[in-house]
Amino acid sequence: MSKIFLLSVLLFLSSFGAKSQEVLVNKKDSTTLQPVAKKVDTLKPKYVNPGKIAGRRAMLRSAMLPGLGQIRNGFTFYRGLKVAGIYTGATLLTLSYIDNNKSYHEVLDELNFRLANPGQRRNQLYRSVEEQGMVSAKDLFKRNKQIIIFSFAGLYLLNVVEAYIDARLKYFDVGDVAVKFSPTVINMNTNTMYGLNTPAPGFKVTLSF
Repeated sequence: MSKIFLLSVLLFLSSFGAKSQEVLVNKKDSTTLQPVAKKVDTLKPKYVNPGKIAGRRAMLRSAMLPGLGQIRNGFTFYRGLKVAGIYTGATLLTLSYIDNNKSYHEVLDELNFRLANPGQRRNQLYRSVEEQGMVSAKDLFKRNKQIIIFSFAGLYLLNVVEAYIDARLKYFDVGDVAVKFSPTVINMNTNTMYGLNTPAPGFKVTLSF
């Protein structure tokens, strides 16, 4: 009887130990590290247009100092001529403005003198000119001054725009552009009554890019 009791206790203890060992194994397996998936950057780099950036820089430089954008695009003889043309035009406009402004004030002073002193004339240059002619001359010199001021503004804007275009064309690839000239025959419908076409020689221009 005691042997049966001892055998039962041993079986019970062995079964309990096996269950505890299974629980420990399961707990150990549950703590294993899982590999972390790497994140893939799907953002693509944006395209940067170098011609557009160079054009803005050239435009800003020419706005600060006329001709600087053309020089910074890369000095060449052609660009040097453009800068020389800008400053030559500005010099001629300045001289013309000074001359017209001087004449305008001379005529205006003569008119004011004649209004203050009827019958008298002070400036020998305009002694033979009547009052109506003096008024017309004053208006002419004043209009010339205004035209010169607008010409100054146009020359300045032309300098800025030209620097921008020159910088953009510097990065423009013209290697694939081709121009082809070939002879051809053009039908000239000179006789509309009978519908006759008279052929005439000509040239055909083909542009491919």
